[in-house]
Amino acid sequence: MTLFVVAECLAAPGKEDRLRTALEAMIEPSLDEPGCLAYRPYADPNDPARMVIVEQWTSQEALDEHFATPHFRHVVEVLDEILAEPLTVRRLVPAPAGGPAA
Repeated sequence: MTLFVVAECLAAPGKEDRLRTALEAMIEPSLDEPGCLAYRPYADPNDPARMVIVEQWTSQEALDEHFATPHFRHVVEVLDEILAEPLTVRRLVPAPAGGPAA
């Protein structure tokens, strides 16, 4: 089952450019991973310190493998230095179709 990940970041004051650079550096190596279907950072147009990463993975196992890669471990170290608050990560799966009638 496809797994979607939404990760939210808030840069500390003055660290906005460093956050953008760190997340953009994750695009290519993440997309090169066999289980990665999508990886895209987005900026909040109303708050340059806030960014969201939307990812799509083939499985939880693929995501677990991503978390063990050198590029992921490196970005975690960078984020620890530049975020104003802890990273928020949500794992989502497609909602079942044809739920109960209202």
